[in-house]
Amino acid sequence: MSHIISNEELVSFQKDLISRKESAVNERAITKNGILASSYDWHAVSETTPVFSIDLDTGDVANQKQSGRCWMFAALNTMRHDMAKQLGLKKFELSQSYTFFWDKFEKANFFYENVLRTADQPADSREVAWLMATPQQDGGQWDMLCALIEKYGVVPQTAMPETYNSSKSNEINTVLNRKLRQDAVALRQMVADKTDDKTIDEKRTSMLSDVYRMLSYSFGQPPVKFDFEYRDKDNNFHRDSDLTPKEFFSKYVGWNLNDYVSIINAPTADKPYDKTYTVDMLGNVVGGRSVKHLNVTMEDFKKLAIAQLQAGESVWFGCDVGQSSDRQKGIMDLNIYAKSELFDTDLSMTKAQRLDYGESMMTHAMVITGVDLVNNKPTKWKVENSWGPKVGEKGYFVMSDTWMDEYCYQIVVNKQFLPDKLKQAQEQEPTILKPWDPMGALA
Repeated sequence: MSHIISNEELVSFQKDLISRKESAVNERAITKNGILASSYDWHAVSETTPVFSIDLDTGDVANQKQSGRCWMFAALNTMRHDMAKQLGLKKFELSQSYTFFWDKFEKANFFYENVLRTADQPADSREVAWLMATPQQDGGQWDMLCALIEKYGVVPQTAMPETYNSSKSNEINTVLNRKLRQDAVALRQMVADKTDDKTIDEKRTSMLSDVYRMLSYSFGQPPVKFDFEYRDKDNNFHRDSDLTPKEFFSKYVGWNLNDYVSIINAPTADKPYDKTYTVDMLGNVVGGRSVKHLNVTMEDFKKLAIAQLQAGESVWFGCDVGQSSDRQKGIMDLNIYAKSELFDTDLSMTKAQRLDYGESMMTHAMVITGVDLVNNKPTKWKVENSWGPKVGEKGYFVMSDTWMDEYCYQIVVNKQFLPDKLKQAQEQEPTILKPWDPMGALA
C-alpha cells in the first residue's frame, strides 16, 4: 500500500525534533564537523593499542597509491615476507606492475569469453548488463592471482617498476573499458550474423593484440628474462642472471600455490557452512585456476588464521575496510563511531543482513601479521595495509576481534592447518553462485 506524507505528520515530526534536549547541540555539531567527527569515540583508540602477543616482523609497508590493486599487493606481500626472511632482504618488493599487466590482459580475454557465452541474450538481460557495467577493473581475488602466477610467474619490482598508469589506474581503466565495450558490440553482432567460429576467433585475436599494445604503452612490456641482483642483511652481493619469471617464482618464492585455499565466513541462508562455492563469470585466466571458497563458522575462521600466524606465516584477508574504521589512526573497531547514539536511531544489522541487502561486501584486502591472545582467545589483530607509511602506525592497522566478526569475509590459509573435517569439505565440488553474489566482490 502507498503512503502519502501528510502535513499533520510533518508537524508531528517537527515537534518530536524540537522536544529532544540534544537536538540543537547535535545539529550544531554535525553541521559544523560532520557525522564521523561528531560521533567519534576516543575510548576505542585506548582499547586498540598496537601491542600483540604474536607479532611477525614483516618490514616496511608497500603503497598501492591510486589503484585498486590491494588484493595483488596483499598476496605478493605474503610471498615477499617469506622470501625476505629466507634471503635476508631488507627492503624488497615483488613487481605489482608485472602482475597488473597480465591481469588486465587476461581479464580482457575473460570478458570476451563471457560476451560470446551470453551473446544469445538481449543487451538488457541482467547477465549482459552486469558484464557491460564494468568489463574489467583493478580488483581481484586470491585465486585469480594464483592463476596469473601459475601462467606468468613473478618478477622483482626492479625488473618491472611502477609507472604512472600502474600507480594511478583511472585513465587506462577508462580507455580499456571503452575498448572492451566496443569489442563486445562487434562480437555480439558476429554471433547474431551466424559468423563461423574461425572468423570470430581471428577477430578476437586481433582485439587481444590491440589490448596488449595498449597495456604495453601504459605499463611497459613485461620482461621475458632478467637478472636478480640484491644485497642481503650482511651486505653480501648476489646476482642470478637470465631468469624467466616462472623460474624466479620457482627458485625464490617456491610456494606450491595449490596448498593455499580461500576460506570465507558468509552466514547467509543460501550458503551452509562446510560447503564450497564459486561465482559465475568471476575470474581472469581462461582455462586457469577458478575461484573457490570454503564457507566456515567464524570460530573456525579465526582458529585457522591463528594457526598460520603461530607457524610464523602471515595471512591474506579480505574485509569491508570502510566500515567503522579510522583510516588516519589505523583503527578498525565497532565502537569508533557512535552513529546510532548520535542520531538516536537503531542502525544495527546482522552480518547476514548486510550481505543480503547490499550494506556490506568485501572491498579491500590486506595482510594479518599478528594477533593478541588473552587466555588463548583473540582480542585484536595486527594488519599490514598497502596505503603507505603515513597512515596507521607506519602503515600498520589494528583490527579489534569484534570488528573481524562483523566485517571480515575471507582469509587464505595453507591446507595443512585445516582439520580433517574441513579438508574433506574443501575437496567438494563448489556450488555456483550468481555473478553479483557478494562473495564475488573484488577486493
